[in-house]
Amino acid sequence: MIEPYNAVGLIPTMWGISERADIMRNIEHQAHMVKAAAWLASLDLPVKLIAFPEGALQGFNDEVLDLDHVEYANTCAIDIPGPETDALGEIAREYGVFIMAQAKARHPDWEDRFFNVGFILDPQGEVILQHYKSSPLFPVEHSMCPHDVYDWWIEKYGRNLDAFWPVVDTEIGRLGIMMANEGSYPENARALALNGAEVVYRASYPHPGASNDYFEIQTRARALDNNMYLIAPNVGTYYLTADSEAPIDTFGGGSMIVDYRGQIVGKHAYSGVSSWVSGPINIEAMRHHRANSPWTNWMKDIRTELYQMLYEEPIYPANLYAEREPMKHAEYAEKVTARQIRLMQERGCWVPPASD
Repeated sequence: MIEPYNAVGLIPTMWGISERADIMRNIEHQAHMVKAAAWLASLDLPVKLIAFPEGALQGFNDEVLDLDHVEYANTCAIDIPGPETDALGEIAREYGVFIMAQAKARHPDWEDRFFNVGFILDPQGEVILQHYKSSPLFPVEHSMCPHDVYDWWIEKYGRNLDAFWPVVDTEIGRLGIMMANEGSYPENARALALNGAEVVYRASYPHPGASNDYFEIQTRARALDNNMYLIAPNVGTYYLTADSEAPIDTFGGGSMIVDYRGQIVGKHAYSGVSSWVSGPINIEAMRHHRANSPWTNWMKDIRTELYQMLYEEPIYPANLYAEREPMKHAEYAEKVTARQIRLMQERGCWVPPASD
C-alpha cells in the first residue's frame, strides 16, 4: 500500500545560459529552494516527489535568441547522466525524494544535435527514466524530437508506447513525463495513461497561454480524462543572461497540482519571487476510483476501432530533421507552419478566412 504524500513543484528564478557551466548557478539556487519547500511541505505530509519545471536548468535562450542548433548542442546542451544530473542526484539523496526535471540534452547517437528531455531520478540519485519530448514542439523550439527522426527512432527503440511515452513503476506510483506543449494535445496524456502512468509531470507553459488559462484548462482536462495526477509547476522570473539586471515574467504563473478527478489540490499564482507549489498525492484513492467508478473512469470504454480513423492520414511531416539540423524561426514559419495551415484548409478541415 502506498501512503499519501506531498508532491512539490518548484517555481524558480532562472538565468539563461550561454555555456553549459552556467547551469550550476541555477541548480545551486534551486537547491536552496528545495531546503525550504521540502521542510515546510513536510509539515503536512511527507514529501516524496519534487518537480523542477522545464527551463529551470538552462532557461530558453536557444528559442528566445533563435540560436544556431549545432552551436547550442555543443556549448549548452547536457548529457544524461552527467554532472548536472549528479548535482540533482545529491538533492534527491539528501531529502530522500524522487526528482522530475528537464533539460536540453544530447543523444549519444546524434552528433551535433540536441533533444528536449524530461527525466526522473530516484531517491538514490539514479536516472530511472528519460522521455524525449515526442511531439509536438512549440513553433519556436529548436530541439529535435523522436518524430523528426521517426524511421530511425522506431528502428532503434521499436514502435511501442515505451519508445515514446515511457513510464517507470516506483514505490510512490507509476511516473511519467509530458512537457509543456505536449500537454496541449490529449494524445500524449492518453498514451502515458495507456502505458500505466499515475503521476505525470507537465511543465512549463508561457504567456499568453498561462495568463489566458490555457495551461490550467489543459492540465485539468488531461488529469480528468485519464484519472491521473498532474504535477504542473511553471517557472518564475527569467533573467535572459547571467549578468542581466532585467527580471522578466515570461511565463505567467498558474503552477498547480491536479488530482485524478481534475480538481486542483495545490495552486500558486506568480508572485515575482522564487517559490513553490505543493499538494497531496493519494495513489490508493486514485486506484480505488479507477477500479470502482462505473462512469468517470472513461478510459475503460474507449472505442479504439472508431478513433483509429482519425489518424489514418498523416498531418505533421515525419523525419523532418533526419538529414538536416532543425530550422530557425523564419525558415520554420515559411516551410512548416504555413504549409501545415494550407494542408488543413486543402483537406477541408478548416475554411480559409475571407480576409485571405
